[in-house]
Amino acid sequence: MQDEDVIDAENEGRGTSAAAVESGAHLAALVEGSDDAIISKGLDSVITSWNPAAERLFGYSASEIVGQSILKLIPEDRHSEESAIIERVKAGERVKHFETVRRRKDGSLVDLSITVSPVRRADGTIIGASKIARDITERKAVEAQLARQAEHLAQLNRVAQIVSQDLDLERIVEAVTEIATELSGARFGAFFYNVLDDAGESYLLFSLSGAPREAFERFGMPRNTAVFDPTFRGEGTIRSDDIRCDPRYGHSAPHFGMPEGHLPVVSYLAVPVVSRSGAVHGGLFFGHEEPGIFNAEVEALVEAVAAQAAVAMDNAHLHEAARFEIAARGKAEEELRLTLAEMRHRVKNTLAMVQAIASQTFRETPPAERQSFEARVRALSDAHDLLTERHWGTVSAGEMIERALHAFDKMKPGRISLAGDDAEVPASRALLLAMALHELGTNAVKYGALSGDLGSVDVRWDIAEEDGRDRLRLHWCEQGGPPVAPPTRTGFGTRMLERALRAQGGTANIEFDPRGVRCSLDLPA
Repeated sequence: MQDEDVIDAENEGRGTSAAAVESGAHLAALVEGSDDAIISKGLDSVITSWNPAAERLFGYSASEIVGQSILKLIPEDRHSEESAIIERVKAGERVKHFETVRRRKDGSLVDLSITVSPVRRADGTIIGASKIARDITERKAVEAQLARQAEHLAQLNRVAQIVSQDLDLERIVEAVTEIATELSGARFGAFFYNVLDDAGESYLLFSLSGAPREAFERFGMPRNTAVFDPTFRGEGTIRSDDIRCDPRYGHSAPHFGMPEGHLPVVSYLAVPVVSRSGAVHGGLFFGHEEPGIFNAEVEALVEAVAAQAAVAMDNAHLHEAARFEIAARGKAEEELRLTLAEMRHRVKNTLAMVQAIASQTFRETPPAERQSFEARVRALSDAHDLLTERHWGTVSAGEMIERALHAFDKMKPGRISLAGDDAEVPASRALLLAMALHELGTNAVKYGALSGDLGSVDVRWDIAEEDGRDRLRLHWCEQGGPPVAPPTRTGFGTRMLERALRAQGGTANIEFDPRGVRCSLDLPA
């Protein structure tokens, strides 16, 4: 229904011809039958009309609300909106769709899209306003769900980076505990995990998030009570809205429940961390003092993190085992080769698991986001392959650049030219370079020189000495593609280029020249 219809319906002084009467009856029927709330008010903000849709939306009948101030529907912190609307109406302005929040009769809040139009007499005098309000709660809920999924994907991506790049057990468990606690919405979280000492004996350590270590240390390590035992045995996840009501709770001496002074735990979530071999590395435990905090979505996310943590810990334990073996046998080079080969296999499995988890967890995420994530994982996997072949020492810059751009060259044959010094660069720099080139190549195929049939990309690099150190300088130049305009927001690729390079002592300069994107990378060789 058009706002002008409502305005005309409110106009005073209309003719009484048969056509006018018929038109007025038609407009009244439209107002009455509208699915949108249609409300009229005077310039003093007092409600003068109220259609059935408004009654359904807000819960007030016409007899209850007509004659009342519109402020009755507006939360106190938004009262200034009404003043601004009235000022614009008095000036003869139409307030087009804007999103806001209003209060129902039962006190609940509802998301609305509102349009306000002036109401005039026949002589043009403004006497009030007509408002159309549409419930957008469902749309807002979908938007919030998509935002949560995007955030969850980013968090899982952080875990994936740890899985693929770090072999330090302590750093892995600290990062996993922090991320999983944040994802779950828990007040505090803990990761109790098994560690082997140099003699091969197992003992329990823990990492905490949201609570000081002394909050647990004075109570000792958890024992295999009826509540904890299923987790440490790897039998499955335990989720309880109120653990105090769980039939397994409170049966073990000496405390028969939580000891005095323990952190308050009502909502409880415990997820075992189990290796591929079936061995239990430990368990992730989360608590909150309020009931019903953890739902099935949270449980699935934490289980995904636990699965990645298990693979990361497998790799960390493998690394430690290799170190002990090297020290025992004195065959460092051979053992390193075997370890790296196993790492390559496990990293590929890990990245495949990350892709599978992301695909299942974010099935409702837009396809472009999933495909972008999976492409980055594949690029990381390809770079890992080459670095593993070189025993994670140094690698040819030219070979790494060629491999990083191979998929794009295969997609657009003959459109990418490469030229530069065949210098060796460390593994960490090479991995960063490969990921940076993947982002540039992806952008060129989607939006830049490789998106059409005529564009091309020229990639040149050299090694220059600066302050006594060699630096790799790479220049990416696109031409022949569609005109380029600076982006309205900074994407993941740009942030990755700038932040990751800066962390490694390098820089990235991206220019959105209308003729084509230009990018200069500078990093230690």
